[in-house]
Amino acid sequence: MISNKVIALSLLGVLLCGTLTVAADWPQFRGPDRDGKSEEMGLLQEWPAEGPALLWEAEGLGEGYSSAAIAQGAVYITGMIDDEGYVFAFDLDGRPKWKTRYGPEWTKSYQAARCTPTVEDDRLYITSGQGVIYCLDAASGNIRWSLDAAAKYRTKFPRWGMSENVLIDGDQILCTPGGAVASVIALDKNTGNVLWECKELTQQSCYCNPVAFTRGGNRIVATMLADSVVGLDSNTGKLLWRDDFDDYHLDRNRLVNANAPVYHDGCIYTTSGYSNGGAMLQLSVDGTGARRVWTDAVLDVHHGGVVLVDGHLYGSNWRSNSRGDWACLRWDDGQTMYDSKWNGNKGSVIYAEGMLYCWDERAGEVVLVKATPDEFKVTSSFTITKGKGPFWAHPSLADGRLYLRHGQYLMVYDIKAR
Repeated sequence: MISNKVIALSLLGVLLCGTLTVAADWPQFRGPDRDGKSEEMGLLQEWPAEGPALLWEAEGLGEGYSSAAIAQGAVYITGMIDDEGYVFAFDLDGRPKWKTRYGPEWTKSYQAARCTPTVEDDRLYITSGQGVIYCLDAASGNIRWSLDAAAKYRTKFPRWGMSENVLIDGDQILCTPGGAVASVIALDKNTGNVLWECKELTQQSCYCNPVAFTRGGNRIVATMLADSVVGLDSNTGKLLWRDDFDDYHLDRNRLVNANAPVYHDGCIYTTSGYSNGGAMLQLSVDGTGARRVWTDAVLDVHHGGVVLVDGHLYGSNWRSNSRGDWACLRWDDGQTMYDSKWNGNKGSVIYAEGMLYCWDERAGEVVLVKATPDEFKVTSSFTITKGKGPFWAHPSLADGRLYLRHGQYLMVYDIKAR
């Protein structure tokens, strides 16, 4: 038996020889908790002038805006080749494990695969741009089951196809077909059988990714649909509350609400871009009711996501479809802390160990910014030059590695401190 003293000495040796990195998977879109945040430590606080070291890259992924999902020693990502969608699996050294064709992908405006796989245990889940939900075996890539939710629920497709990333909550997966039959559904994650349908809502899907949380003993799923943000009972699908966009969204023709709601301490923040701004909802003690407490027009995020760090929200706002600035709001009251220009371009953001990782969606520049409400100050940067199209895939971070996807390419960088 190894003594506690030996374990302590071994740990001390690691700390003396180098920084101890706490590893974690990134098993779905925007990380373990779908909030764009990693708990990892021991990461570089500044990068070399040329950027962090490239560990490996994969080419030939097809057209896609999927981020990488990293789980249990493998990397998963989607892409479209010749109008067909594929899931690709690699080991952590970039060696291909398998490649599975799952079916037709979105071939209209901004044709490409959209979905980041959601991985749990021996399964992964995706939704195609055509609204078909698939469950695949994570080890082999074999399709276990599928459901054409768009056909079943008579989906009215949004202009840019279905862009939802499947949410696992307990034994079910939650999806938003946004059809004339039901807007939100839950499926048995093992079989694909329908567990419930929220037929109280028949609003169109609008690219939003739902989140689930517990409030006052109740399990609640929240998402944005075309006309409102809604809260449902996650066990039954019963509509608990809704807050309509009509009295503060200025452009009701866009029907784009692409950022997942942010839940914290009994409140939910949503933001939608296109000068529609954002809003904070205060939930009741048991979570079955909600009231709007403030709105803002500054942190008007298009689709790059937001992160909440130490009572402040960070993200990039919409000035036009190709332009935007970077802003910080105080969570409690929506007070603007800064609204700063960086290249004049918006983009996506994730967070780890006190730093924001921001990715310019037009120029491909990746920067480190200290997560402080005092200012937006770039401490390090490098630029992605491979791939074509907008830089819309959000970064992923796992085990001291930064995963960046652009077009046909996935690039993996070493960001561990030495």
